[in-house]
Amino acid sequence: MAMARRQHITIFTTASLPWMTGTAVNPLFRAAYLAKARDWEVTLVVPWLSKGDQTLVYPNKMKFSGPAEQEGYVRRWLEERTGPLPRFNINFYPGKFSTEKRSILPVGDITETISDENADIAVLEEPEHLTWYHHGRRWKNKFRKVIGVVHTNYLEYVKRERNGYIHAFLLKHINSWVTDIYCHKVIRLSGATQEVPRSVICNVHGVNPKFIEIGKLKHQQISQREQSFFKGAYYIGKMVWSKGYTELLHLLQKHQKELSGLKMELYGSGEDSDEVKASAEKLNLDVRVYPGRDHADSIFHDYKVFINPSTTDVVCTTTAEALAMGKIVICANHPSNEFFKRFPNCHMYSMEKEFVRLTMKALTEEPIPLTEELRHELSWEAATERFVRVADIAPATPAKQHPSSSQRFMYINPDELKKNMEEASAFFHNTISGFEAARCVFGAIPNSLQPDEQQCKELGWRPQGL
Repeated sequence: MAMARRQHITIFTTASLPWMTGTAVNPLFRAAYLAKARDWEVTLVVPWLSKGDQTLVYPNKMKFSGPAEQEGYVRRWLEERTGPLPRFNINFYPGKFSTEKRSILPVGDITETISDENADIAVLEEPEHLTWYHHGRRWKNKFRKVIGVVHTNYLEYVKRERNGYIHAFLLKHINSWVTDIYCHKVIRLSGATQEVPRSVICNVHGVNPKFIEIGKLKHQQISQREQSFFKGAYYIGKMVWSKGYTELLHLLQKHQKELSGLKMELYGSGEDSDEVKASAEKLNLDVRVYPGRDHADSIFHDYKVFINPSTTDVVCTTTAEALAMGKIVICANHPSNEFFKRFPNCHMYSMEKEFVRLTMKALTEEPIPLTEELRHELSWEAATERFVRVADIAPATPAKQHPSSSQRFMYINPDELKKNMEEASAFFHNTISGFEAARCVFGAIPNSLQPDEQQCKELGWRPQGL
């Protein structure tokens, strides 16, 4: 008897290593752990940047001459953190970096990176971002099922810009529109994201296995009555004001007297590093600022308290990592932190006075060792189980046949009507996104309807298009 064909899951995302951003790292782990489950054939599709854009995006002036070289780098990085895992495919689509949006945007119709016979399930990491300027095959027509995973609270970032509330209003409606016409279901990592049609809230991210190993080692030290945490408080995050530094320095500055004796280190690199450092130096507290490092670096192992007042994150990766390492976490009582409420070492404040009380208390007490169950909740294995459940990606079942018109005279099926309206809406979006002038008005990168000759050459494609 012939074996049933395994379904193909294709994960499309908006960034790739070596850019250490959430949409490069988390989809990579998702692909790896879905492959580990061995129930699907898995392909990860990431953007390819030409060398000019690589220097703008990748750290330490890192450059790749072609996709194969970058794929090798990505696979080595992953294996160093997870050990050997079942292999999955990595494909590339042409992308361009928008300096204005500080993000990579797709070029051309990226659905064509996957053959029709493998177009079973598509996972769009940041579905709004991937579909704002999409021009080509409709996602729902190409793939049997399209799942969106919303990573970013775009509205929160846009509100902080000039005329931010007007832009946020427009963006909110555009995001709802494109996710509705292109996704069957959307997973929002937390309630801190915009509400969109057919969405469910579930944290489907885990932490790098290295952090769980560090946490186990700390647990061992505590059980052997060794001193395991002998440094005080710290914060780590990209050093831009919107990543929690505004809130943190406001709290430290306003409550300097009550927080006297607090020693704190801030680790981060970014556009606002000099300003953050200058603000920290004005405080009458022992607050030191250092360049960013990998959170798994041994320098962080001995800190006891992680303070994270950021409310722009959707689910803060560094908070999950700190909890996995067995630390006490002080964070805001905010929808982005809802997932962490079940962890006894996570202390949330709603008022500033509560922040002061919890911080000073945390410095005098020891963290509660994590149970195996809670440690598992932070893992990518558990995150993958949650993803499979909420995405509802069980094998396909035959579609129900609606009665024919001869059986039900003049019957108007509401589902069919909705589908037709959706098709018309998608046709309208596709038409607008095909006009260069309209694309540019809405912020697309000029000449991004088709990949240029250089990108086609680097990707080994024919210059006429994908």
